[in-house]
Parts: sequence; C-alpha cells; structure tokens
Amino acid sequence: MTEKLALPAVAIAGHQSVEGVTNIVLDHKRAAHLALDHLKSLGHQDIAFIKGQTVSSDSTVRWNAICEVADELGISVRPELTIQLEGTDSTPAIGYPFAKQLLARQKPFTALFAYNDISAIGSLWAFHEAGLRVPEDISVVGFDDIPGAAFANPALTTVRQPLLRMGQIAAQTVVDLIEGRGEYVPEIAIEPELVVRKSTGPAPSRRHGSAAGKSQAEQTANLPIS
Repeated sequence: MTEKLALPAVAIAGHQSVEGVTNIVLDHKRAAHLALDHLKSLGHQDIAFIKGQTVSSDSTVRWNAICEVADELGISVRPELTIQLEGTDSTPAIGYPFAKQLLARQKPFTALFAYNDISAIGSLWAFHEAGLRVPEDISVVGFDDIPGAAFANPALTTVRQPLLRMGQIAAQTVVDLIEGRGEYVPEIAIEPELVVRKSTGPAPSRRHGSAAGKSQAEQTANLPIS
C-alpha cells in the first residue's frame, strides 16, 4: 500500500508509513536486545547470524535492530559469521544448508542467532550432523516461538513474537475505527518476550574452531550443500 485508502485499514508487520493505515509492529530493537543480552550474559562473544530472506517484510528492520543493539552491547557482527537465507521453504530444511555453510567457513563461533525458528531448528540438524552439541558447543536462539519450537531437540530458546495477540489487536483496532470508537494512530508497537529453553547455555571455554571442534567443521566442509 502506498496511498491513503478510503476505508479504515490496519497492517500487521507493515513497515511503510501510509496515511490512515495503522501498523501493528513488533518492537524489533527490544527483541534484538533480549536475545543478544541473553547470549552475552552467558559469555558468548563470537556469535553467528542468519539473516532473513529479502522477500520477508521483517528482514531489514530486524537486521538493522540487531546491528544497532550489537554495537551498543559491544558484540561484533562479522561478515564471515553472517549468512542470508534464500528461498521460500517454510520448513526447518531452509536453515540446514546455510548452517552447514557457516561451519564450512571454519570460523569459530559459540552461538547462533537465527532469523526465525524454522531456520534455527534446521541449524540444529546441521550441528548435530557435524557432531557438535547444543548448547555445550554452540548455543542457538530462534525468533517467533512457533508451536514446534518447544519440541525441537533440544527445546529452542527463542524470542516470542505474539502473533495471535497482534492479530487480535489489529482486528479490534479496525473494528473500532469502523464503528467510530477509536482514533487513528499510525503505529502500535508490541512487546516481544524471551523464552529460555534448552538450546542456550554458557559459552564453552573451548571454541569449536579449536582442535576438536575444527575437525568437525572440516568434516562438514566435505559434505554436499543442497
């Protein structure tokens, strides 16, 4: 949407400012702070990142928030530890090859912050296949808190995006506007929540880029990447 509409309108995860349209958005800076502060408190400094696909409406806003918060917390966002998702697969298989690519670079990291839960769960597969333990060798944080996150192996630590609540607020907002009970506001920001499960733990004293872990990364480098 680029122009004002004749009817009341509400957008969920809308990141364009359009006159008359209320955007229901997650506070992405708060979300990034919850995840990165959690990892930093556990001693993680070498953190890898999986960026969202360019077609996802949240990708740019979320990545900018992550970079801003990382700078505030003194965490380096390194190009060699950053990889971008590609494709439209809506299953954990989307994260698997990109986590393998991160390992194949043989650059040490002790934690991964993934764009969403499905890519995080796919990364768990890649790490397990490489003989790496989560969270003993690598901690993993996802984003969304999809229903399957709690049943991943191990259960996934994630930033909860309250999608049901966002939908309820959007529906109530547009009904109030239609019935004249509410006033137009350009944006309603929703607070995220950190859900700590079993996929995060203290940073290992021995990085997986050291002798034992590096040999695992070398093994993954010889595997075909789909």
